[in-house]
Amino acid sequence: MTRTITLPFTKEVIQEIRIWDQLLLNGKILVGRDQVHRRIDSLTLKGEQLPVDLDGSALYYMGPARARTGDVIGSCGPTTSARMDPFTPLILSLGVKALIGKGPRNEQVVRSVAEHGALYLSAFGGCGALYADRVLSTKVLAFDDLGPEALQELEVVDFPVIVAIDSLGNTIF
Repeated sequence: MTRTITLPFTKEVIQEIRIWDQLLLNGKILVGRDQVHRRIDSLTLKGEQLPVDLDGSALYYMGPARARTGDVIGSCGPTTSARMDPFTPLILSLGVKALIGKGPRNEQVVRSVAEHGALYLSAFGGCGALYADRVLSTKVLAFDDLGPEALQELEVVDFPVIVAIDSLGNTIF
């Protein structure tokens, strides 16, 4: 069964979702990879204000490609999530409620997802063109000097994912 979710996630919805559930996400998701995580970590350690409120957000680890003329976005499939593992407990402590990427996460991340009542959602590798078709709009929110790896916001419709780690710490890996 596939469940359609309007973002942001609510606590009640997150508590109902279990591993292997298929979701179609609708609404706004943030995009941030390695360098965005490093910057958020640095700002937090310095006690500086973050450029966006992460509370309740979904964060996608996207491998960006240049958009062709007339397209909203280029191919935008998931990138390997493990590179973000060192930063994930901090990101979750800042209020992120869903992480979207591909591949397994380490045990510390699994524990942190459960501790913060969050989710890790697996996107489908090799489906960047499919995901691009699900993006209605995109805008850079911060760190524009990072080019295609800047902190972005995507508005998505029927964005397909599978729950890989649920809020209880159950994992498909």
